[in-house]
Parts: sequence; structure tokens; C-alpha cells
Amino acid sequence: MFSVYVPSEFSLKKVASPDPAALPENAVWIDLVKPTAEEDHAVEKLAGIAVPTREDMQEIEISSRLYIENSARYMTATLMCQSDTDMPRTTAVTFILAGHRLVTVRYDAPKPFALVENKLARACSPGITGEMVLVELLDAVIDRCADILERAGADVDQVSHDIFEPESERHGHAKQYSQILIAIGRQGNLTSKVRESLVSIGRVVTFLSAVMEGMKWSKDMREQLKTMQRDVASLTDHASYLSNKITFVLDAMLGVVNLEQNNIIKLFSVMAVVLMPPTLIASIYGMNFKIMPELEWAHGYSYALVLMVAAAVVPYFLFKWKKWL
Repeated sequence: MFSVYVPSEFSLKKVASPDPAALPENAVWIDLVKPTAEEDHAVEKLAGIAVPTREDMQEIEISSRLYIENSARYMTATLMCQSDTDMPRTTAVTFILAGHRLVTVRYDAPKPFALVENKLARACSPGITGEMVLVELLDAVIDRCADILERAGADVDQVSHDIFEPESERHGHAKQYSQILIAIGRQGNLTSKVRESLVSIGRVVTFLSAVMEGMKWSKDMREQLKTMQRDVASLTDHASYLSNKITFVLDAMLGVVNLEQNNIIKLFSVMAVVLMPPTLIASIYGMNFKIMPELEWAHGYSYALVLMVAAAVVPYFLFKWKKWL
């Protein structure tokens, strides 16, 4: 599947049902989504480029992601998908600048693409080019990463509040602890993926800054590119900060779980010590000796009961006085 966009007065118009055999020459943006071989060949013929395969896009070497071939600039970045769900993932997207035409190749649906499409369909600069569309896409991706990090930061703050300032007593909340640990794991996974995306976007922006000398970019676009570089750097630092905070929260949660376990073990230990003397007394009077004076004593039974209760109560209050309970 692919979409073709052509300029129309003050907007970017999407061509309805484009024919791969007759693509419009004035196409500014061609968006390939899970392209077929026929679509690849049609775009290659129109733009004079070689569309990379999915395997090529997943290469992690810088030389395989950022390069120039036949005057076309190839840039592959890792973008976030499904970040609003419990199963966020990343996908590789290739941006190809051939002349003043942009070709994007992707196998998923990152949200910034739909946002930019709707934005440019409403209004865009007159004489829009592929470079302008690329800058809009990169800006939307960076804004999306910022929104995800803001939400992740708020969720981490809520988890931290649940750990250090619980609304109820901690004892017996094993289910709550497991939910908190799951939430911490999800935020850690999300933050690491966002940071991976920001690093790849930062490389793309740096690559564009290095090669823009050979491109006729306006002063506003150059300034916007510099602003994106600063934004990516600050967001990457913020993602690293969030990762460190998540690690701290995880350590704190594990510490709370250890304290809870220690309290449980301490309770069992105290109960064992408290019940040990009564058990000893009961064992003594359960022995089958022929001569045992208390057996003939009228108050022997009451004496044994009182002695067992006292042997249990005295250690309990001793532990309370020592503040071991």
C-alpha cells in the first residue's frame, strides 16, 4: 500500500487511488506502507532511487542507516508505535530525499505520520517540498517522544507515591506489590524504547545538518533543524534521568518487599519463642513418671495452666519493652 501527496494551493492533497504505473510527476511525498514489489519498482522509476528492503532497514550499523546514494539521502530511524498500550514497540522507518521529493518506507503506523498528514491537508506553506515534509515529520516524532516521556514521568511519580506514601497499611498487600512491580517494568520498557528512538532521530538530524550545505534550505528550516537538535539532546537527557529514577524506584520497591518479608519472619520467630516455654511445661507434665508430686495436688492442673500462660505472656511483654515488636 502506498499514498501519494501533491501540492494543491495552500495544502497537501492526497491522491485518491494512485496508479503505480502512472505516478504524478509533481508528487512531493510518497508514503510506502508494506510496499509490494510492483509499488517499489514504480517509486524507484519515478524518483530514481533504490527502495530498501525490510531487512536492510533493520540493520543497526550507522553506515547502513545513514548514507548517500546517487545523490539521494537515505535516513533510517527507529520510531515508537502503540505507545499508549501495554505493549509498546519500535519500528524502523526510512526517509529518502531524492531531489525535492520525499519517500518514506515503513511497515507499521507511527502516530506522527497521521498527525502530519492531517496537518498538511489543512494548510501548508506554498511551494512545499519534500524537505519541508521531512522536517514536519521529524518535528512531530520529537513532539510525540516528549509527550510519551511526560506521561511516563507522571506514571513513575504515581508509582513512587504508592511506594513511599501508601494510602493504607502495607501488611498483606502482596497483590498491590506485584502490580507496582509490573508498572515499574512497563515504564522502564517504555522509557528505554523512547530513548532508543531519540538516539536514532538525533543521528538523522545530525546527518541532515552535515549534508544540508549541499541543499538549498531556507534560513527558517536551518533554524528549525538546530532547534530539533537541541530538543533531541534535552529529551535524551530526560530519558536517561527517567531511567535512573525508575531504577531507584525499583530498588525502593524491592527494599519494601524485603522489609515486609522480614516483618513476617520476625513475627513467626517471636511466636515460636513465645510458645516454646508453654510447650516445655506441657511436655514435662505429660511425662509418665511414677512419682510426680503435682499429680496428687488438688490445684496442680490450675498451677500448670497459670504457669504456661505466664511463660507465654512474660516473653511477649519483654519483646514489647525491647521494641522488637
